[in-house]
Amino acid sequence: MSIPFDDLNSDPVIYGYLHVPARPTGKAVVLTHGAGADCQSKLLVEMSNALAESGFTVLRFDLPFRRERPHGPPSPSSAARDRDGLRRAVSIMREQKNTQVFLGGHSYGGRQATMLASEEPELADGLLLLSYPLHPPRKPNQLRTGHFPKLTTPAFFVHGTRDPFGTTAEMKSALELIRGSHAMLEVDGAGHDLLPKKTANEMPSRVVSEFKAFLKTLVKED
Repeated sequence: MSIPFDDLNSDPVIYGYLHVPARPTGKAVVLTHGAGADCQSKLLVEMSNALAESGFTVLRFDLPFRRERPHGPPSPSSAARDRDGLRRAVSIMREQKNTQVFLGGHSYGGRQATMLASEEPELADGLLLLSYPLHPPRKPNQLRTGHFPKLTTPAFFVHGTRDPFGTTAEMKSALELIRGSHAMLEVDGAGHDLLPKKTANEMPSRVVSEFKAFLKTLVKED
């Protein structure tokens, strides 16, 4: 079940949808979108539903740039404000007495999540990163990995083998920069949006299953 959600007292204001599981586990995921979408994207909706079916409470929300600009990509000047939105969304889920809060996003949203976590490693208990935009298409030398060596928050990456923002080999090489626990799930044949256009898709449930398995390895390490 998802219900509209807003927190008008936030700065920035948080707008989105709250997915409430039938059997809550006490774990929550904050999930946001890429540069060309909003929280109503098919990928985010299906991922949020799959997470909720597995017991996660999910806050699927719009980044501040999207509230200010209904269409088009964010400007570089809005990135810090978008990270403020991520920080506030995590805080909201903490206030709801969740035992663990994970921070996730697709593409740009995931990149901002990793940047925030590299600056504030205690903010989230882990990261769920869908199609991390390693570099702009056809520009492999413009890597977005400068903050990776500072990233210690456990991070689970989901990457399509046909993603123009980075090959599988490029992603594996980049992840070697990360000191914290991390893993990558390859989705064979998927592009940057991860979802097929017409056919039914089991990817969201697979991601949730692999993400939970990754979290179990962290408990064993502790």
